[in-house]
Amino acid sequence: MKKILLLGSGELGKEFAISAKRLGCIVIACDKYENAPAMQVSDSSRVLNMLDGNELRNLVRDVNPDYIVPEVEAIRTEELVKLEKEGKNIVPSARAVNMTMNRDVIRDRAAQMGISTANFYYAVNEDDVKKASEKLGFPCILKPVMSSSGKGQYKIQNLDDCTKAWTHAKKNMRGDRLKVIVEEFIDFESEFTLLTVKQKNRDTIYCPPIGHRQINGDYEESWQPAEIDNNLLIEAKKISKLITDDLGGEGLFGVEFFLKKKEVIFSELSPRPHDTGLVTLFSQDLSEFDLHLRAILGYPIPNIILLRKGYSTVLKAPLDFKIEKNYIIEGLENAFKINNVDIKLFGKPLAWAGRRLGVILSSNKENGLAAKNLISIKSKDYKNI
Repeated sequence: MKKILLLGSGELGKEFAISAKRLGCIVIACDKYENAPAMQVSDSSRVLNMLDGNELRNLVRDVNPDYIVPEVEAIRTEELVKLEKEGKNIVPSARAVNMTMNRDVIRDRAAQMGISTANFYYAVNEDDVKKASEKLGFPCILKPVMSSSGKGQYKIQNLDDCTKAWTHAKKNMRGDRLKVIVEEFIDFESEFTLLTVKQKNRDTIYCPPIGHRQINGDYEESWQPAEIDNNLLIEAKKISKLITDDLGGEGLFGVEFFLKKKEVIFSELSPRPHDTGLVTLFSQDLSEFDLHLRAILGYPIPNIILLRKGYSTVLKAPLDFKIEKNYIIEGLENAFKINNVDIKLFGKPLAWAGRRLGVILSSNKENGLAAKNLISIKSKDYKNI
């Protein structure tokens, strides 16, 4: 049995761990806090600061895994580069993880390769943010170089917003790099994710495109398939293959694009399953997590079948929540009365304002939102921290 060290144990890690267990793998789930979602379905777990290179190295030495699979951004990726040189198998590759965990590195690489992106500047303090914003014009978008699921993003409407944007980014960024990207605002028609599967000694394959909508940079809903002109989809596949080939390795990549009239513009890339891809748990014969695992293990993937249209929308803790240990999710029984609806609860031990706690899956938006409106998330034993 192959042993997988999972670095990060959120909701995406949980679904990946379930896929891994179904194919007989041993999974050791790691995160910075106890009882994280993936830990609940794994063989064992470890709690550590993954930004500490020594802790990370000691963990790898103790576990001696066949595969090291990162699931979050806040990892000392430089240590993974060293470990790969020493013979450890980093998924999809140490180069891919190191470059994509930091938005500035992957953005620079995309520009070097001639891939169309939004114009941007880097900033390491509030004055830099103001200067960059004035050069780009308003509105513009601020993003931490290291964050997850759009956290820390801010739409800057005017010069006065720069202070609020910088403060928001510092509060929500992951890792220990106090650096942001300030990029031009793309007046796009839509956004989509192209899940790209790199296989060892086999062709790169793609899932049907996934449309998605974000609120304040955070995934809110997604649907598959997204309606995209075939010529633009071909162009998106070319870009995805170009950049994933450059990053190397095997596994699933979530490649995000802006769709603007007759143009696709590269946005971001994750070297792992993508939050918008949760919809594949409902729509495809093989979910993005199954695909990631098969590619890692070197198992063939003859094709990807879209079984039915899919829609997903997240369940989030109310905005008036404070950090607490106990919360209640009510209304599941009524929500399940709606046709073609499935619900996945993430099992996170803590809830706070806006934290994702589950996802609703359905064949269409109408049914998905109807189910969502029947579910409520309430506090229990409220505790101020």
